[in-house]
Amino acid sequence: MTKLLTRAQPPLEFIVPSLNPWVLKGCQTLLPFWLNWQTNITQIQADNLEILANLYQYFQQEKIRFLMAFRHPNVNDPYCMGYLLWKLLPNFTQTKNIPLKYPIHAHFMYDRGIPLWAGSTIGWLYSRLGGTSIQRGKLDLVGLRSARDIFLNSKFPLAAAPEGATNGHNEIVSPLEPGLAQLGFWCVEDLRKANRNETVFIVPIGIQYHYVTPPWNEIQQLLTELEIDSGISTIKTQEIEQKNIYDRLYHLGEHLLTIMENFYRQFYHQTIPDTSKQELSERLPNLLNIALQVAENYFNLQPKGTVIDRCRRLEQAGWDYIYREDFKQIDQLSAVEKGLGDRLAEEASLRMWHMRIVESFVSVTGYYVKDKPTVERFAETTLLLWDLVTRIEGGNAFFRPQFGQQTVQITIGNPLSISERFDDYKTSRRQAVANLTQDLQISLESLIIRDS
Repeated sequence: MTKLLTRAQPPLEFIVPSLNPWVLKGCQTLLPFWLNWQTNITQIQADNLEILANLYQYFQQEKIRFLMAFRHPNVNDPYCMGYLLWKLLPNFTQTKNIPLKYPIHAHFMYDRGIPLWAGSTIGWLYSRLGGTSIQRGKLDLVGLRSARDIFLNSKFPLAAAPEGATNGHNEIVSPLEPGLAQLGFWCVEDLRKANRNETVFIVPIGIQYHYVTPPWNEIQQLLTELEIDSGISTIKTQEIEQKNIYDRLYHLGEHLLTIMENFYRQFYHQTIPDTSKQELSERLPNLLNIALQVAENYFNLQPKGTVIDRCRRLEQAGWDYIYREDFKQIDQLSAVEKGLGDRLAEEASLRMWHMRIVESFVSVTGYYVKDKPTVERFAETTLLLWDLVTRIEGGNAFFRPQFGQQTVQITIGNPLSISERFDDYKTSRRQAVANLTQDLQISLESLIIRDS
């Protein structure tokens, strides 16, 4: 959610999935043109398609149920998943003479906040493609019931991103949220209650992006713009060696950290010790923690759980101030009540800004580029710094610069059987969910191609 919301509104309604075959057919037809028109992707290829083909075959024979858990490094990931299911997989099954019923498709879970910043048209489209919305920061019973029913009964499998949001990194998997593991165990439970014997799987899917031509010049140009916006006097140079770019990138990161530390120290009265002798990898987590505390103090929240857990709770707290149950009959409220509600919504939206900053940097390590100075890692980190500067300047960080054309590598991992773990789930639900989530994390990390 990138827009500043200044009006209190009725509570968010669940967007009911309503799969429309004509909308699906239209999207399947238009997707290649959309990729050429709206993205910098020139090619999408996939490894281990036979795994996915067999899963679909068994699914259509009512032998299994499965959920696709895909990596989420980039906003273009949904298009890549669509291309995988609508183009690559059908071509593979036809070549291998694997009989499947068409269309090949999947329902998907998406954040209820997406239509708030992308527009109501996106909510309509996602619904007609079989998407089911979920509010990430609370126990969204309606959204969970919908996903649970789709997983159990639909003629298509389910897909979701267990990281919860894009993290901007090709080679780092953010800590996974436990919701998908829990959904899988619920499916096994529901199947047994219905005396059905399908086996339930969760399938890890890796997605990685690679530049066709290394965009060193483009990275340097964006670094120059960020240096100017941040108040750094740039040194004109024609060198494009990686070490020189790394020095500039690191210096920019340190400079922005210093600005933000002073910002929170001076205007939010936070106690931040002198960090001039600390490494960036030590300073960044401390700053992110302070940014979250500033927002948590306003919403009267305790800093519990992981950074991602804290972000989700803050997001929901902000929504509760903006999308209010007591504003259902908004026409019956007085002008004063509406005005106070608007002031509260505006302030809540401003406080959520601190959380958005943290959300963008939750996977930044401070040594990602140094450990492996590839062009992809330079580009990813530079774009994350662009996100920060853009958010500070009040711009829309969703519309990122594009450095050049990219290819996409999708890798299908080995399915994890949830049914085989159900006895453990009956013994300790929390531990079984945690174990499955951790195994899925390991599986997704194993799919990262690191020698490219």
